[in-house]
Amino acid sequence: MPWFDPELATGWLAAQRRHLRRSYQRRLAAASRWLENTENLLHVSVLVFVPLLVAIVTGLSNALAELSFLLFPPLASGAYTLFANPEGEYAAPGRFVAGLTLGALSGWAALLVSGSPTGVISPTSAGLAIFLVGVVTWAFDVEEPAAFSTALLVLVTEQASPRAYVVSVTVFGAVVAVAFSVWRRRVYEQRATFLYGTVRADDHVLVPLVDGVDDALAAFGGRLAAAHDAGKVVLLDVVSEQEVAAAERAAVAGEGSSGLDTGESAAADPGAEATESLPSGVRQRVTELEATADRLRRELDVACEVAVASGDPFQATRRTAREANCDLVVPPFSDATEPFVQQVFESDVDAVALRAADGHESWRRVLVMIARPGDTAHAMVDFADRLAGEGGRVSVCTCIDSERERRRAEEKLARVAETETTPIETRVIESSPGEFCASAAGFYDLILVGATRGDGPLLSVFSPADLETLAEVDCDLGIVERGPLR
Repeated sequence: MPWFDPELATGWLAAQRRHLRRSYQRRLAAASRWLENTENLLHVSVLVFVPLLVAIVTGLSNALAELSFLLFPPLASGAYTLFANPEGEYAAPGRFVAGLTLGALSGWAALLVSGSPTGVISPTSAGLAIFLVGVVTWAFDVEEPAAFSTALLVLVTEQASPRAYVVSVTVFGAVVAVAFSVWRRRVYEQRATFLYGTVRADDHVLVPLVDGVDDALAAFGGRLAAAHDAGKVVLLDVVSEQEVAAAERAAVAGEGSSGLDTGESAAADPGAEATESLPSGVRQRVTELEATADRLRRELDVACEVAVASGDPFQATRRTAREANCDLVVPPFSDATEPFVQQVFESDVDAVALRAADGHESWRRVLVMIARPGDTAHAMVDFADRLAGEGGRVSVCTCIDSERERRRAEEKLARVAETETTPIETRVIESSPGEFCASAAGFYDLILVGATRGDGPLLSVFSPADLETLAEVDCDLGIVERGPLR
């Protein structure tokens, strides 16, 4: 045997390339999910854009020898204020430039009034500068923290005249403000379109009907798919092993085909001939499934397919999702199907499990319970917005233990809700999630919560005591899980 086998080496190199490509894709997906947390996006923006802007301003100012290096501290601190909190009180570009300019003018005026020479700081000029900047920024409603630094830095400027300092602060402050405006409009406010996976995908929806035809579950999946122009819904009927055995016995007796898929792939859109060969019980379910699909096409204007598969429900669901190119699975959630739902949550697609309490087929009032920001929180808000539709009502809520947590919780909810174009109500409640859901269930058609993997409780928001309370809530419940990174 030769010491070098070209075919073996070629296969090894191909396997390494596939491994590296999958590893790169996993890392890229992990980075995208990490950036879906708005706070992480803001931290990255501060680390990237603030140093870049300071470097650009420094490069421009080097052409003018008379400019003082004291120009840069207020610009750097002001740029940080803008990028770190783009929706905050001080994140208005006009206020930023006006505040810096009025601060520098106040310092210059303090120099003229006190009669102190430039470069010499007297207590009178320093105190007067701070007093003036406080008065003028308050009067013009342009209060800006960096304005107080420009007011004092004018007093120690030696290599540039106060007039040159004021002009340079205005010009380069405007450069920073324009850059911030472009970033906020093009990146921050549009982050949902290129960061959040549920906005770009999750429009091919698979509905496994493991407990028989369920109109509410089918409508739930259909409405999620119909929100996107390219959406489609696939209704999957999973036939039990007993029904497969009956079909095979009938096929042997009649020397025909069983009409059921027992191999590696599901039978999508079974035709009339295949349907006639099914056992009577299964044939009736397929007929009902086709009627449900026709109704979804007609009422929701969404593409709808029907598939029939047999065997293990999870394996049939995973197989059909892969073959039908589905990126969202909507399984039924109950005590009987919880093991199946847990398997779906651990697969490589996003999932929304539905526990239908009332059987209604529209969800105009949706409550989203959020425990922490991140990709699952944004997915829940996106799904709620799809289900509520135009004119619907979406509320996003988080629960706190004490009033000290309220301000932080409000900021968290605001950053999650502001990615949607439709109005969304935010609520911060000092209560346990279970108690609040029990009290608010009568005002909503659906409550969406996040899930967690592992051996813990399926619902990550709730404690065991809350789960007992939630089990008695007379409201539809949706459990959302983003597929793990592969």
